[in-house]
Amino acid sequence: MFLLVASPAYAKYQPPHSMPGPAADRILFKGGITLDLAPSSIENGDVDLYLSSLKTTAAQQLLSKSSVRVIQVPAGSVSIILNPAPAPSGQLNPFAIRNVRFAIQYVINRDLVVNEIYKGLAARMVTHVSPFDYDYLGVSDIVKEANIRYDPDFAKKIVTDELTRAGASLKDGQWNFNGGPIHLKFIVRVEDDRKDIGDLVTAELRKLGFVVDSVYQNFGPAIASVYGTDPSVFEWNLYTEGWGRGTSERYDASSINQFCAPWLGNMPGWKEVGFWQYENSTIDQIGQRIFKGNFSDASERNQLYREATRMCLQESVRIWVVTLLSSFPITTSVQGLTLDSVGGPNSLSTLRDAYVSGRSDLKVGNVWVWTERTIWNPVGGFADVYSIDIWRNLFDPPTWRNPLTGLPSPFRVAYTVQTSGPSGKILVPPDSVRWNAQSQTWESVGQGEFSISKVTFNYKNYFSSKWHDGQPITIADLFYSIYQTFDLTYNPAKSKVEFAISTVDRPYLDTFKGFRIINDTSIDVFVNYWHFVPSYIAEYASVTSLSMPWEVLAAMDSLVFDQRQLAYSETAAAKYQVDALSLVEENHARLVKTTISNFAIKQSFPQTVLKVGDRMLASVSDAESRYRAAISWFNQTGNMVISNGPFYLKAFNPPSQFAEIDAFRDSAYPFRPGEWYFGEPPSIEVQGIQGDFITIGRDSKFTVTVKGPSQLSLNYILFDPAKGTTIQKGEAQPVKNDTFSITLPGSLTSSLGAGNYELSVIASSDAISVVTERAKLLEASTNPSGTSTVIATTSSTPSVTSSIDPTLLAGVVVAAVVVIAVTLVAMRRRGKGASG
Repeated sequence: MFLLVASPAYAKYQPPHSMPGPAADRILFKGGITLDLAPSSIENGDVDLYLSSLKTTAAQQLLSKSSVRVIQVPAGSVSIILNPAPAPSGQLNPFAIRNVRFAIQYVINRDLVVNEIYKGLAARMVTHVSPFDYDYLGVSDIVKEANIRYDPDFAKKIVTDELTRAGASLKDGQWNFNGGPIHLKFIVRVEDDRKDIGDLVTAELRKLGFVVDSVYQNFGPAIASVYGTDPSVFEWNLYTEGWGRGTSERYDASSINQFCAPWLGNMPGWKEVGFWQYENSTIDQIGQRIFKGNFSDASERNQLYREATRMCLQESVRIWVVTLLSSFPITTSVQGLTLDSVGGPNSLSTLRDAYVSGRSDLKVGNVWVWTERTIWNPVGGFADVYSIDIWRNLFDPPTWRNPLTGLPSPFRVAYTVQTSGPSGKILVPPDSVRWNAQSQTWESVGQGEFSISKVTFNYKNYFSSKWHDGQPITIADLFYSIYQTFDLTYNPAKSKVEFAISTVDRPYLDTFKGFRIINDTSIDVFVNYWHFVPSYIAEYASVTSLSMPWEVLAAMDSLVFDQRQLAYSETAAAKYQVDALSLVEENHARLVKTTISNFAIKQSFPQTVLKVGDRMLASVSDAESRYRAAISWFNQTGNMVISNGPFYLKAFNPPSQFAEIDAFRDSAYPFRPGEWYFGEPPSIEVQGIQGDFITIGRDSKFTVTVKGPSQLSLNYILFDPAKGTTIQKGEAQPVKNDTFSITLPGSLTSSLGAGNYELSVIASSDAISVVTERAKLLEASTNPSGTSTVIATTSSTPSVTSSIDPTLLAGVVVAAVVVIAVTLVAMRRRGKGASG
C-alpha cells in the first residue's frame, strides 16, 4: 500500500497573513547535515524539515517520536549503470556484451536489498517503471514475464558462455583475457544505503570471476567520474545511481527516454561530441514517438511504451534495483504542507505555503547546499537535486504538474488548446514568426505552413509583475528566452560549443512551426504535437520557462559564446577547460555583472533579437534601466540569480553550506499564501480479494474491494508462475465504486492445467497518480480443496516465477532448472509474511 501520513485531502488552509508571496518570510537552507546527523537535527529543532531521505534505521526510530512526522513516499530509486563501451584492442569489457549485461540482473538480490538494507521501506524494481507509477498498469505483465530473479548460478552460466565465446578463459575462478585478469572499476556512493548495495553487488561480481575495484566516492567526485568522462577511457565500469523525483506523472514521456533512449543524452556517452556513444536507433525512434506525441490514441501510445520498456530491459544498460519509500522527517510544528503523491515535500508548492505558527522563518536541512558539481544556470545547469531543492522556490513556471493527479496544469500562465490531431492540420498564419539562426532575425513563416496544434498562452500574471530586481517582466523577456533556445541549437557556432544540449534539443524544437504575438500579454504557439490529454499539448508547447530576465541571459550568452570564459554545461566546460557557469559563484556572477556593465557603457542591447516583425520589444532606455538594476542586485547579494518567484536568493555561501531565500513581497506579485495549497494526497488500497479457487472448466468469479478517492479502476492479470506467461489480463468490472468483479470464463479455465496461478490486481484512481498492487495465489483443479495465499499487499511486484522470457536474452539457451514445488512453498511463506 502507498504509505503516507494521513490527513484529509484539500484540508482547509489557514494562511498566516494575506500579503503577496509565500507564507514564511524567509527560509534558511542548511547543508552539511549528513543522513546520520539528520535525526538529531530534527529532534533538537535545528531544522524543521529535511529534504533528503533518511536511512532506514533512522526513519524507523523517528516514527515513534511525537514531535516528528515521517513522510514516506516513493520519491527515489536506485539503479546500477553499466559501461557498455568496447574495450581498447587487446582488452575485453564484459559489459560491451548485451547478454552479460542482462546476466547481471540475476546477481542482484533485490529481496535482500528490500528486506535487509531498507527493512521493507522499498519495493523491487526491474524496469525504469516503478510499481507505484501509473504506467505500471501497462507494463506489469512485461515485468512478470521477464522473470528477473536472484539466480547467480543462471547468471554464471550466461557469463561463462558469453565470455568463453569472446575468447576469455576462467582460471582458478578468475576471468582472464590475453593473459591478464578482467578488472571492473565500480564507483560506489557512500552517503546513503547505496554503499551497502554496492558492497553486495561487488561480492556477487567477484563470485562470477571478476576482479572488482570498489571506488567509494560522494556526490561530486562520483558525478565527475561517471557523467563527465568518455566511457571509452573507462574511468568506471559500474556506478550506483540514485534518482529523486519531485513531481507526479500520469503519462510518462520523459523517464522512458531519459533512462532508455540515447538521443536524450542520459545514456553512456551523454551525447557529448568526441565521446564514445551508446546507440540504439530503435529505442530512439520509439522514444521520440512517445515524446513527440506521434500516436493515434491512448492505446497506441501505451503499446509504444510497452515496446520501449521491453527493449530497455533487454539492453540492460541500467540495472534497476529498488524503488525507495523515501522517508522525509518534518516537525509537527510545520503547517500548511502540500505533499506530492510521489515527491512528498519535494513539491513546487510545499515551501511556498508551509510555515511555523509564531515564527517568520523555516529551517530546511539537506545533505548539501553546494557541491563541486553545483551549476546554477537555467540553460545547462540545475542537474542535481540539491540545487533544484532551492531553485524551485525562486521562480514560477508557466505550467506545472498537479501534485496529486500528475497531470499538467496552468501555473502562472492561462492557456487554451486547439488541436486537429492526431491526423489533421491547422493553418499557421503567415505573419507568425520563427527564429532564423542564419540571418539572425525573426522571419515570417509565410504561406502554406501547417501545424497539428495551437496553444494560446496568456502571460498576464507575468507581465503585470516584476523580476526580483524590481524591473518589469515583459514580452521582451519571453522572446529573448525563445531566441536563446533556438539559436543555441540551430546556430552552428553555438551548437558546436554546447553540442550535447543542442543535439538533445533539436528533435523537440523541430516540431515548432511558429509564434504569433496576439496582444501585449498573449501569443499563439504552433506545434506539431498531439496528445489525448490536451494539457500535455500546452505543457509541450511552453518552450520557455521564463525564469530570468533577458539582460542576464544575454550576458551569459556573451560569456559562453563570445568571450568563451565559461560554459553552460559540465561536459562543454570539461572539453574547453573552463568552468561551468554558476550564478551563485561570486566570481562567475561578477563576470556576468561586468558583461552587463560593458553593455551599459556601449549602450548596446540585442536589437535584432528583440525586434519581432515591425514591433520593437525593448528600447535603449529600457535596457539602461535593467542594466542598472542588475548591477545593483549583484552589489547587494553577490549573486546573479534574478527571477520571478515567491522567494528571492538573499545569500548563498558554499563554504558554510548555507543559503537564505527571502519572501518577495512586491504588491504586483500575483499569488498569496494558500493559492497553491493541495494538502496531502489520499491513499489507495486493495482491501481484499474474495474467491479462493479456480474450478477448471467452469466460470470462476472473484470480488475485489478497493479503498481510495474519487473514480476508482482495477486492472488484473492472471499469471502462470510455472511457465512465466500471462494467461489473461484486462479491466475488472465495477459493481460499485469500491467493489469490482473479475470473471474467468469456463472457456478459459478449461484450458488450464491443475496447479497454482497468480491473480494480480492493480488499483488506480483519477485523483492520484500512484497505483497499488495486490496478488493472490490460487489453486486450479476440477475439484479444488486447498487454500489460497495472499502473495503481496504492497506495491512491490513479487518474484514468483522460475522460468525466463527467452526473447529477453538474445542467443542464450535457457537452461534454468524449474523446481515448481519448492518455488510455490517459498511463495506461500513470503506471502504470509507480507500479508501479516
